Amino acid sequence: MIRVFDVRVVDEDGSQLGVMRTTDALRLAQERGLDLVEVAPLASPPVARLLDFGQYKYELTKREKEAKRRQKSVTFKEVRLKPKIGIGDFDTKVRRAIEFLEEGDRVKVSVQFRGRELTHPQIGRDLLDKFAEQIKEHGVVERLPLLEGKSMHISVASVHKPKSHEPTPAAAAKGQARTDEDAAAVMSAEVATDSVETPASPEAPGPEPDDGAASTGKVN
Repeated sequence: MIRVFDVRVVDEDGSQLGVMRTTDALRLAQERGLDLVEVAPLASPPVARLLDFGQYKYELTKREKEAKRRQKSVTFKEVRLKPKIGIGDFDTKVRRAIEFLEEGDRVKVSVQFRGRELTHPQIGRDLLDKFAEQIKEHGVVERLPLLEGKSMHISVASVHKPKSHEPTPAAAAKGQARTDEDAAAVMSAEVATDSVETPASPEAPGPEPDDGAASTGKVN
């Protein structure tokens, strides 16, 4: 129930209809088969919009689900090599890295050293250079090979666009809960009904703002 005497009315297409008595705004909404929803209660005067509230809630839910469906994410994957890796294993690692990059993920390629292998870091550096050459059509090396502790690695950024990931059931449930909260917030705007509570014995109202006056509230 809208409890103010005057409201600034916005049409269903977003155009300003100006400031009018709440009872007149409600009558206009009923004539058009729409609802009168207070969308900016803190504005002066409050802003109310003519709309189909049921359709509005449906579109809100639809947009939320579409945004979740199109959400893109980039993850960081790792491929580990050994200084004495065989040719077959090396080629398998290369193919795996390419798969990650084609998904749009970043890849960390590392060489793990053991014991006396640390005395020959150039072997790892040559191995990473060779690996980078094999995947250059799918990724760009972001840093040069550096020895850190017992490992040496490079980071590779994909040149492919991240693929859309369908949300997991848990994420979908969370998104639905968020949508329900948004809908509840909208409902708190109070859809005007046939009864409008007018302030008791209002003092003589001042001059009404011009219809073209700009709203100080935010109109969705």
